[in-house]
Amino acid sequence: MKKLINKVDDVVRESLEGIAAAHPSLLRVDPELKVIVRADAPIAGKVGVVSGGGSGHEPLHGGFVGMGMLDAACPGEVFTSPVPDQMLAATKAVDGGAGIIHIVKNYTGDIMNFELAAELAEVEGITVRSVVINDDVAVQDSLYTAGRRGVGGTVLAEKITGALAERRASLDDVAAICRKVNNNVRTMGMALTSCTVPAAGKPTFDLAENEMEIGIGIHGEPGRHRLPLAPADEIVDMLTTPIVDDLGLRQGEQVLAFVNGMGGTPLMELYIVYRHLDRILRGQGVTIVRSLVGNYITSLEMAGTSITLLRLDNELTDLWDAPVHTAALRWGV
Repeated sequence: MKKLINKVDDVVRESLEGIAAAHPSLLRVDPELKVIVRADAPIAGKVGVVSGGGSGHEPLHGGFVGMGMLDAACPGEVFTSPVPDQMLAATKAVDGGAGIIHIVKNYTGDIMNFELAAELAEVEGITVRSVVINDDVAVQDSLYTAGRRGVGGTVLAEKITGALAERRASLDDVAAICRKVNNNVRTMGMALTSCTVPAAGKPTFDLAENEMEIGIGIHGEPGRHRLPLAPADEIVDMLTTPIVDDLGLRQGEQVLAFVNGMGGTPLMELYIVYRHLDRILRGQGVTIVRSLVGNYITSLEMAGTSITLLRLDNELTDLWDAPVHTAALRWGV
């Protein structure tokens, strides 16, 4: 295992110390509790937007803490859910009196711990709404979930939900827009290689040089098929068709197209993916009106990609375009 680390046990803490040192004007970090909070929190009268999950998916979630997106993030150990005490600490740190929304990826540990944290927060007088993101069309259930996994759609849900919260919308309205995103977003991913969790010291799974895994989640868990490696355009076909079918996209509709890297795939290859995705959708009369290409929800150094499509209307487009200033996303400021 070759990794740019000091001690395996210090990976998450030292990473948090690094993001705090790099972005002091955007966020502050409690390295012991493992909580990342936007620098100006709590903001009176604003709904606090909180998310979290295992580390190893950077920049999700800590890279999205800041104006117009998350108020706080709770990073667990690598590929391990954060604990309820972290989530409660994050919730209390960004409570401005208007309530808190928890955006939770559908993984069993995250669901259980966020539910407990919400109950503890309610005991302390903080109103919490939770929205579960389950956008992955690859498998109905997985090793880590009952129901579909929460994957790339989480990034889009955090951006759009954070934008409405920034406008001082009510807690019920903020929760409603997050559910609207989840209802209109679908994702499917694939892997060319495994990743290596530092504590394990060996690849999570074996994938031969001439093989690929279609339909993976973000932890290297099995997907739909293990197939011989194919040209990029054929892979994009395999990923896009199930998404379009599941969303029921029709001619004349508009979407946000998100091509995500799993951490080990160069941007050049992601644009090759985007190129064919654009051609497929044009051929079906679906217009991409917004796009995002890059590494935004990763799986350590895994090579591969995921495609996410979000059906857009004027409301969602306006909130996507709203100003955001975080370590990983910035526009309009």
